[in-house]
Amino acid sequence: MAQRVKRLQKECQQLKESPPVGVACWPEGDNLGIFRAVIRGEEDTVYDGGIFHLEMEVPERYPFHPPKVRFLTKVYHPNIDSAGRICLDLLKMPPSGSWRPIHNLSSVLTSVRLLLSSPNPEDPLMTDIAEEYQLRRTQYEATAKEWTAKYAQSDDPEGSLVSEARGSKRSSKLTGEDEERSKKAKM
Repeated sequence: MAQRVKRLQKECQQLKESPPVGVACWPEGDNLGIFRAVIRGEEDTVYDGGIFHLEMEVPERYPFHPPKVRFLTKVYHPNIDSAGRICLDLLKMPPSGSWRPIHNLSSVLTSVRLLLSSPNPEDPLMTDIAEEYQLRRTQYEATAKEWTAKYAQSDDPEGSLVSEARGSKRSSKLTGEDEERSKKAKM
């Protein structure tokens, strides 16, 4: 138990000092069992401009068991279902998954962001969306862009995610690139 807390404290520090690109993450209050995260949609993808909120539950057996991660923001994606659950090998135990204790919250968030921008229709949670992705890509892209605009847009062009991460007990901030975009949006 104490080892888990020490590791999570170290990971919080890592997330604060060198967060993954396009990601902000922080513990929910003083509880190291629940984390909140925000992922910015990758440029030049159907999720570009989207701000996606996630929740991560860190189990008592962490790092020997993976965290449970789910999207709180609705997203149109073959590997993310309507409840926000994610189909990603890294989030599953072997033999069906690839979780190893060497992984951490940062690598999980990086993998989730990568999956968001590069769906895997061969291992879908939403078979109808996966079929659309493979056979009617233009239709998939239009719907994904529509959902991103409808559900994943910030009402704050100033980029409050950056200022919130900087000004609170949260453990991470978005990248300098995101700060630049925020400055340009003000002009």
